[in-house]
Amino acid sequence: MLWVKALHLIFMVTWFAGLFYLPRLFVYHAMSTDQTSIDRFKIMERKLFFGIMTPGAILTFVFGFWILLMNGWASYSGELWLHAKLACLLLLLVYHIYCGKFLMAFKNDRNKHSHIWYRWFNEIPVVFLVAIVILAVVRPF
Repeated sequence: MLWVKALHLIFMVTWFAGLFYLPRLFVYHAMSTDQTSIDRFKIMERKLFFGIMTPGAILTFVFGFWILLMNGWASYSGELWLHAKLACLLLLLVYHIYCGKFLMAFKNDRNKHSHIWYRWFNEIPVVFLVAIVILAVVRPF
């Protein structure tokens, strides 16, 4: 059980590292004007999204659901904190998908947002991280 929980946390940290860093790359990419930098950011973004973030997200969910199954899903059915945490995770997954959408826009040279917009977009995972950790650790309701 502790190995599964440790792996869940390791991949959650991996996923969040990518969720924090990819939009920061978008900030710098949106500010770039020379082709060398633009090409470099495209490579970095692709490798981060497909090589680190997405596997981290998948494995976070795999080990998280494994924990739920090992503890008996029915034992959590009335736990409001868990439903709130799962809702946050669903919204975080939507954020992840949007990151992929922006990645494709940059790849095809069709970005429509400024570096300032991406600076604000970059703050969203912080809110989710705080909420998810509080819900999982404190279990306020």
